[in-house]
Amino acid sequence: MKAIVYDKAGLPIDQEQALYEVDLPRPQPGPRDLLVKIEAIAVNPVDSKLRQGVQPPGPRILGWDAAGVVEAVGAEVELFKVGDAVWYAGDITRAGSYAEYGLVDERIAGHRPQSIPAAQAAALPLTGITAWELLFDRLKVDEQGGEGQRLLVIGAGGGVGSILVQLAARLTRLTVVGTASRPNTQQWVRELGAHHVIDHSQPFAPQLKAIGIEQFDHVISLTHTDSYYTQIIEVLKPQGQLALIDDPATLDALPLKRKSISLHWEFMFTRSMYRAADMLAQHQLLERIAALIDQGVIRTTVGEHLGTISAANVRKAHALIESNKAVGKIVLAGF
Repeated sequence: MKAIVYDKAGLPIDQEQALYEVDLPRPQPGPRDLLVKIEAIAVNPVDSKLRQGVQPPGPRILGWDAAGVVEAVGAEVELFKVGDAVWYAGDITRAGSYAEYGLVDERIAGHRPQSIPAAQAAALPLTGITAWELLFDRLKVDEQGGEGQRLLVIGAGGGVGSILVQLAARLTRLTVVGTASRPNTQQWVRELGAHHVIDHSQPFAPQLKAIGIEQFDHVISLTHTDSYYTQIIEVLKPQGQLALIDDPATLDALPLKRKSISLHWEFMFTRSMYRAADMLAQHQLLERIAALIDQGVIRTTVGEHLGTISAANVRKAHALIESNKAVGKIVLAGF
């Protein structure tokens, strides 16, 4: 099968060897695995971070967002059958989705939405799982709950932010404020359902005062948390909650003590990495998100479709991510 790999960490993305095509044997499914013929993928910041910072022992396939069709199943598979259209975000400890075929444990895959094409579906699994777990598992917001409470989403125009704003605005009663710095991104965040949008390149407090909001019950920081940390603490209520997904170089938790602020760190690969007892929860939430898409409650978050799955186009996707100018998700479809 065709696959796109890297074998040397840190190469500039404009070099062909940063990501290149190889031919590899088609993988064979284990007992609970699905063998999926991949139709479309999305490229995420984690892909770029690994390529730049993690030296593999040999050629490694990156990519953990995929939409495709089940070609074979393991002996113990119960949730799917050959021919099912599926989507998943995969397991960071296994080979990724930049390939014609991929393996995924059935407990972290779902039946993909029927109302949108594969490329639009591929935009959602990793960010959808991350956003759902942030909102409902980490912060414990109840669906249809949160009345009178406020949520600030920092970096609301990116991949996770684009689905998180929709989930919070349409499945809860939270007042949702998103941050975005460019006019087109600010408009995108408004269209996704945010009640207010502020510019994170400017001080928070004056902008919040202008819209009549001074403090938040919850802050979800999706990017550059260390840059906004002091302001986050300032705008959180006493006994508020902070959740994040990025990797600040330093994060001193002591300033949270005075306000009894709780800190929650989300990593959507935790369940699969540790074979957690509740791995099946990711299957269930992907099924729920697919239903919400098909019901028209939420929508895909594709920002850029860069064409077919090729080494050159995947390098373009990494370059766009590394420019910090991507809006929504970057997808590719078909080899």
